[in-house]
Amino acid sequence: MARPGEVDGDAAVTELAQPALVRGDRYKWVALSNTTLGVLMSLMDASIVIIAMPAIFRGIGLDPLDPANIGYLLWMILGYLLVQAVLVVALGRLGDMFGRVKMYNRGFVIFTLASIALSFDPFHAGQGALWLIGWRAVQAVGGAMLTANSAAILTDAFPVEQRGMALGVNQISALTGQFLGLVIGGLLAEIDWRAVFWISVPIGVIGTIWSYRSLREVGSVRVARIDWPGNLTFAAGAALILAAITYGIQPYGGHSTGWSNPLVLGGIAVGVALLVVFGVIETRVAEPMFRLGLFRVRAFAAANLAALLVAIARGGLQFMIIIWLQGIWLPLHGYDFVATPLWAGIYMLPLTAGFLIAGPVAGSLSDRFGARVLATTGLLLLAGAFLGLMALPVNFSYPAFAVLLALSGIGQGMFSAPNTSAVMSSVPPGERGVASGMRATFQNSGTALSIGVFFSLMVVGLAGSLPDALSAGLRAQGVPAAVAAQVANLPPVSTLFAAFLGANPIAHLLAPSGVVPTLPAASREALTGTEFFPQLISEPFHHGLVTVFTAAAIMAVIAALASISRGRSPRTERTSA
Repeated sequence: MARPGEVDGDAAVTELAQPALVRGDRYKWVALSNTTLGVLMSLMDASIVIIAMPAIFRGIGLDPLDPANIGYLLWMILGYLLVQAVLVVALGRLGDMFGRVKMYNRGFVIFTLASIALSFDPFHAGQGALWLIGWRAVQAVGGAMLTANSAAILTDAFPVEQRGMALGVNQISALTGQFLGLVIGGLLAEIDWRAVFWISVPIGVIGTIWSYRSLREVGSVRVARIDWPGNLTFAAGAALILAAITYGIQPYGGHSTGWSNPLVLGGIAVGVALLVVFGVIETRVAEPMFRLGLFRVRAFAAANLAALLVAIARGGLQFMIIIWLQGIWLPLHGYDFVATPLWAGIYMLPLTAGFLIAGPVAGSLSDRFGARVLATTGLLLLAGAFLGLMALPVNFSYPAFAVLLALSGIGQGMFSAPNTSAVMSSVPPGERGVASGMRATFQNSGTALSIGVFFSLMVVGLAGSLPDALSAGLRAQGVPAAVAAQVANLPPVSTLFAAFLGANPIAHLLAPSGVVPTLPAASREALTGTEFFPQLISEPFHHGLVTVFTAAAIMAVIAALASISRGRSPRTERTSA
């Protein structure tokens, strides 16, 4: 553990002390409160539509579970993450060049205007979905401007001895926003689907006025040319890879997933090739967008590798637990399918509580003792939580489940706050915007990757065992063999999304055949009740959970190894008049 006054990293960072007015108590707390509001809003909107999706699609008159509409559903969830992952580095770099506060303020404006447009969708069906997807992309641009520059603004405003605390509060508010969005989305969807987007409007208006009136440029600004070749090759490469992963989740040519689709494989190959070209460009231009040289700083490289792995693992945790709760545990405990999205968010609150408790405390401790031991211990707790969840039966006892969720939240809080502080403190002041953008890129890309990877793992696992179990279960309740076979051979992704969106899976799958009204009352009640589907899917789903959580635990352990290897060195600061 580093001694008080030391930080993690293998290169000392020299800073110019800022004037007393800038480093005064009032401004730094204004900067912290405003940027916390900005990132909370941005990350909350990344997840708020997940729980509200059934209400949104009902509102625009579109069945999200129709195979032809699965693409709309996926792009509503993943499009926002994709845009943020692609743009945050460029927007952080622009903040270094033209002013971090300027870019941050404009992000608030763009985010607010897009939220207004989303709440006034004038179209229906497919056109209505495209309107929402398009404006969600615009909203993500504003959100990326907020997240890319908030950490740099705080690093400029706070002295080194308080920086970990400030960045910890900011980072934990961002991660907490992801989980609060699940609860808030469920609550607002009960009122009106447009309320899911209305909630961001007053927050955005207040935040915009507040930021323009109170924030000011206090960091260094570097006048430089925009690296257009680097920006374009990175944006195109990252977008192709993340888009290909999105389509890899969808069925293709009789396969349960789209990983055999030539367009998916080609998109990944071309995307990787463009990123290689991007890397070559960045080593040759005078003012690169992506400071590859920063990876020579051991603290920066190790912290970002750990952050990427944790983001992938966290995404798998979030989505698998939502499906676990909504598709199995809540129905088995008497909750109607339509109520499961809201209650899933409520039952996941221990995870959010763990974030809120551990994040600011860990950030403050990292100011005194460094990030290495705190962050690494948090990652080991996270790995232990994954192993504990894997050991639970599908129909678990909630207190044990809540303890493991809280442990996961505490572990992530212990890691995220010190790790963010280590990233931002390991680079020179003039590179903080691009460093913040690079950090956010790893985090957002990891989340998008996790959805594709873990959904695919789960779908492949279900494809091997669910069809036979589903066919046998339907026939046992009097469903004709031909209908049972047809339903059993539908892509498992449709079954997963039915549970994920709070629909009654069996009622939805059997609806096109019209066979349900012809069955005896006892069979109808059994098939469409809250126990048939959860019991049917429990065993194959548990196999998938073991695979997913094993992979997530391994990633957390590798991240811990990266974290402990970050090193430490004394920070030197010098003052100037």
